[in-house]
Amino acid sequence: MGYAIALIFGYLLGSVPFGLLLTRAAGLGDVRNIGSGNIGATNVLRTGNKGLAAATLLLDALKGTAATLIAGHFSPDFGLLAGFGAFLGHLFPVWLGFKGGKGVATYLGVLLGLAWQGALVFAVVWLAMAFLFRYSSLAALAAAVVVPIALYLSGTPQIAGLFAVMSLIVIVKHRANISRLVAGTEGKIGAKG
Repeated sequence: MGYAIALIFGYLLGSVPFGLLLTRAAGLGDVRNIGSGNIGATNVLRTGNKGLAAATLLLDALKGTAATLIAGHFSPDFGLLAGFGAFLGHLFPVWLGFKGGKGVATYLGVLLGLAWQGALVFAVVWLAMAFLFRYSSLAALAAAVVVPIALYLSGTPQIAGLFAVMSLIVIVKHRANISRLVAGTEGKIGAKG
């Protein structure tokens, strides 16, 4: 019963669509009508409002961190499940007809809550790739490939296994981005609209 509660708790917390809520509150309309149609920070940045994009990134990450820490207080396994639930909630929020973001910020937040060293690895890889190539999607994909390997090598196989699954989901959710990267039509970081 506790496992189900942890998963549902994480899911409900993760399904709060901060990008959509913040852009609407700022009078910028529905962020799903611009760019990639995504509710995440990269698409919020396409509104031209860097502050809202940063707030979206922070809140989307913190919902993952909060889920893992709160549930993890009761059991490490509950923390893992709640983190996975938060990630799934962001991807498939019940409030938006199960059409959410791509999960990168929430992935990072869950990582921060479960293995902060892995979050540092993610941040370094993401920043390096973003600086070199200016594609958020490429940076996220590279980080998602490296993180489970780094976690496994650091001696946390259970967490590495969770992030291998989450990384696979992130890659699948980025199918359209991968196609655009190959075609040379992917939007670069900071591009509007």
